[in-house]
Amino acid sequence: MIVNLLRFRFREGTTPDQEAEVLAAMRRTASLDSAAFGVVGHDIGDPAEGFTHTYLVGIPDLDALERYMHDPVHIAGDEVILPHLARLAAVRMSDDDPDVAAKVAELHLAKVAKYPEWGRAVDELMAAR
Repeated sequence: MIVNLLRFRFREGTTPDQEAEVLAAMRRTASLDSAAFGVVGHDIGDPAEGFTHTYLVGIPDLDALERYMHDPVHIAGDEVILPHLARLAAVRMSDDDPDVAAKVAELHLAKVAKYPEWGRAVDELMAAR
């Protein structure tokens, strides 16, 4: 199992309707057949860390992760989601292969190569403070 937890906050000026649209897109992505489970909601961690919401998804294995990453619902969802986020932090874990981190990184780099604008947008959000 590969688990991806994203903590994020919305950009200043994002309307409640836009927030609802982003969260709906995240819920669609988290409910893909390639995902074992998913949760989208409010971050209940330390507010001083600057996050307001979380996205968590469990993916059974690397094959499912690759399908998940390239699913048209996920691709379309990111087009709705990413422009409205101000900051993003990821925590990833696995109960499986100790070399899974390198394999996940390889899948991520393959997606960045296919969708370079997506890769730049994600990198910018991960660097934001």
